[in-house]
Amino acid sequence: MHRQIAGKLTGPITKWIVLVGVLLIAGGLGSLAGKLIDVQNNENSSWLPDSAESTKAIDKLGKFQDEYDAGTAVVFYRSSGLTKADFQAIDDQAAEIAKIDPDHVTNVVTPTQAPQYVSKDGQVAQMTFNVNYGDKLWEELPDLKKDIDGITSLDSGGKVYLAGLGGQYADASTVFSSFDSKLLLVTLAMVILILLFSYRSPILWILPIFSAVISLGASMGLLYLLAKNTSLTVNGQTQFIVTVLVIGAGTDYALLLIARYREELRRHEDRHEAMAFALHRAAPAILASAATVAIGLLCLLFADLNSTAGLGPANAVAVVVTVLVMVTLLPALLVILGRWVFWPFVPHFGTEEPTSSGLWAKVGNSVSGKPRIVWIGTAVVLAALCTGFFRLDTGGIPSNEQYTTDQDSVLGQELMVDHDLVDNSAPIQVVANADKADEVAAAIKAADIKGVKEPVVVAEKDGIALVNADITVDPYSKTALDAVLDVRKAVHAVDGADALTTGASAVTEDILDASSRDNKVIIPIVLFAVFLILMLLLRSVLSPLLLIGTVILSFGAALGLSGFVFDFIYGHEHTDPGFPLWAFVFLVALGIDYNIFLMTRVREETVNHGTRKGSLIALSSTGGVITSAGLVLAATFAALATMPLTFTLQLGTTIALGVLLDTMIVRSVLVTALNLDIGGKIWWPSKLDTGEHDVPEPGTEPEREKVPAL
Repeated sequence: MHRQIAGKLTGPITKWIVLVGVLLIAGGLGSLAGKLIDVQNNENSSWLPDSAESTKAIDKLGKFQDEYDAGTAVVFYRSSGLTKADFQAIDDQAAEIAKIDPDHVTNVVTPTQAPQYVSKDGQVAQMTFNVNYGDKLWEELPDLKKDIDGITSLDSGGKVYLAGLGGQYADASTVFSSFDSKLLLVTLAMVILILLFSYRSPILWILPIFSAVISLGASMGLLYLLAKNTSLTVNGQTQFIVTVLVIGAGTDYALLLIARYREELRRHEDRHEAMAFALHRAAPAILASAATVAIGLLCLLFADLNSTAGLGPANAVAVVVTVLVMVTLLPALLVILGRWVFWPFVPHFGTEEPTSSGLWAKVGNSVSGKPRIVWIGTAVVLAALCTGFFRLDTGGIPSNEQYTTDQDSVLGQELMVDHDLVDNSAPIQVVANADKADEVAAAIKAADIKGVKEPVVVAEKDGIALVNADITVDPYSKTALDAVLDVRKAVHAVDGADALTTGASAVTEDILDASSRDNKVIIPIVLFAVFLILMLLLRSVLSPLLLIGTVILSFGAALGLSGFVFDFIYGHEHTDPGFPLWAFVFLVALGIDYNIFLMTRVREETVNHGTRKGSLIALSSTGGVITSAGLVLAATFAALATMPLTFTLQLGTTIALGVLLDTMIVRSVLVTALNLDIGGKIWWPSKLDTGEHDVPEPGTEPEREKVPAL
């Protein structure tokens, strides 16, 4: 940021204008944040690209059923066998359910009416009905579940679970809505503890937290406007990621700015001048970091999956809002309140900066002894961790593993599968030309596909027929997904049928295909985009190449280490197909941040001290703040592990591990060792380092930069 611009933002009068202006704008946007849930789209079918077979089939399926229909089942279980009294109770409860909301809860069918709803051993029975609240389904189902839970029961040890698609949606919606505020509170609590430890001040932590919360509210409000008025797709997962990203990244930017401001307060008697100089020096790294994250996230626009494509711009918008707040509101607050906010460790004018002889100065001196051995050894260790990647199965998470706590929909589904009951809410559905419907059904039957019941032509309209084939396995299991492929192979072989397959299992299979494609396409795009940003920032080719290499190695190590954690600690056998891509984008975009923070300071110090000495000065100056920033970001993403979702637990764990590897090992040891080993050549083809400066002797303290007052 230009020195004059920085000065105008933090002047004696302009600081008040900035404060009021930012609070008014952010407050207006923040007032809309609570409405974001109203524009979320959490149905899997909405995530698919137009080219997916399920999407094409769903368009035709509208002739026969409403897209918002959610088949729902109440599963009744008694280990000693259901009694006549149980079946009478089920009939009575069905009558009550039918009266709950006759306009939206319809077609209630009991085991008495449908004997096939009772398992052969007599232990399990199901009652089914259809739920349709239109586009408000996600919001209404949790309340409906409470009503149904209050009606359904069995005496003396019998158990009842709400299952089917309606039950799954109800559980998912309840999890997302109940953990929205909890996630924010857990995230803030973890960050506050780290800030208290880092600053050892009872006051200073309030400013970055306040600024981050303002950023979050403004981001959520702006996302609501974009989702409502544009084609931006936002779902529950997007909202959670935005929450932790804004708090984590915002606090990181605050840490970097406050650290530089504290340095400048020791060099400038006027706090306004100190902040102007701090912004002038720190803003380029902060803005470059934010740009890297935002552009890396925007690369997700190339994704086929709408949910992934929507994740990119949504989080990019949040990052842009956050960085704008952090370079305007936070500086204004700091200069308005003055030096006392650092109490009891107030940085007085003319005092020495303690980082010149701190922990990271000692680490740098240790690395400088034999830098080549250090970076080779570090790379070997990280490469060894990468081997855990082969323990990851990204073929999708079956329904019985999607949650880390017991959910009714999962328990009910398991009972139906274990007792050979058909889940009518999730059949494999085929739409085909009506004159070929019988041939399509015959082809499915002839294929004798595991887990697939005999197909039935259930309806015909406008020359199109619907063929349903119930399945006897978990709709999201590998068996069900394999069945979809077999059904498609069979029906595609029927000439002139133009058969298209959809249903919950088919949608999941298409999501797997789209995720596989996205992983192959987007990862190279993100790497290239980040490389270009680093080239522009560092004005070098070799340095960005090395940094990209270290981040890739760090990502592989984080993924490998996660593989061991998932297997031996969590006991998870599967991961979501989108997990590697999400982890990659966040770890590369966020991991490169710390290298940007370090290398921009190295470049700054190289001008006066040379690359090797400048690297040690940069490490000693930024080591503490970057470590704190890494701990903050790791803690915010680790907060995702508090949600009872396997996907968020795995994603939070991997990003937290990756960030810690980046801050503790890659940035402080690997990158510093490479800088010291390669020296001025690291800026190739730039001639930034002329080689005039001597290599510092191992064990000597790096000389602090003397910055003239402006």
